[in-house]
Amino acid sequence: MRGAYDASDNLLDPTKGWRLSLRVSPELSTTDGTKSSYVKTQIDASVYQHISSRVILAARTRLGAIVGTQVDNIAPSRRFYAGGGASVRGYSYQRVGPLDATGEPTGGRSLTEFSLEARVKTGLFGGAVGLVPFVDAGTVGTNATPTLSGMRLGAGLGLRYQTNFGPIRIDVGTPINPRPGDSRLGVYIALGQAF
Repeated sequence: MRGAYDASDNLLDPTKGWRLSLRVSPELSTTDGTKSSYVKTQIDASVYQHISSRVILAARTRLGAIVGTQVDNIAPSRRFYAGGGASVRGYSYQRVGPLDATGEPTGGRSLTEFSLEARVKTGLFGGAVGLVPFVDAGTVGTNATPTLSGMRLGAGLGLRYQTNFGPIRIDVGTPINPRPGDSRLGVYIALGQAF
């Protein structure tokens, strides 16, 4: 079950307003013959505010929880993960949160993410180019309650090029508090703003 409300002014490039979505999904998993039922819940909220005629401040938070069973009883594809271009920039895809003995992400039962960015119009190429400094933070936990423990921070600078169908996004981020094995830089290319 999913509910969402979008009070922003544009799907791919919002400049004002806010968005809120809630997803609740009862699920059943079978692992080694043991059936487990649980409920996966995720809430996303973002807000967009003009600071000046050239600067838009955008903020996002995402919280998630899986209640009803232990992490080992949940299929890896149904667990929470964080890291990457739509999550905590500066880190590789799914590299924020618990890792196994070989350094692979294992996912978790809770998710906490925050993002803050300033979307600055430069006036270059007829106003088509913008710069976006950003800071992201996130963590994944094995308990069901979202927490700030183990928070990973990433920061960087993005470039936006406006087209008729939406902005083309290039973000370059670096982890602020990397773990051994984390890359020094992450580059992300996509259509539309990060959130």
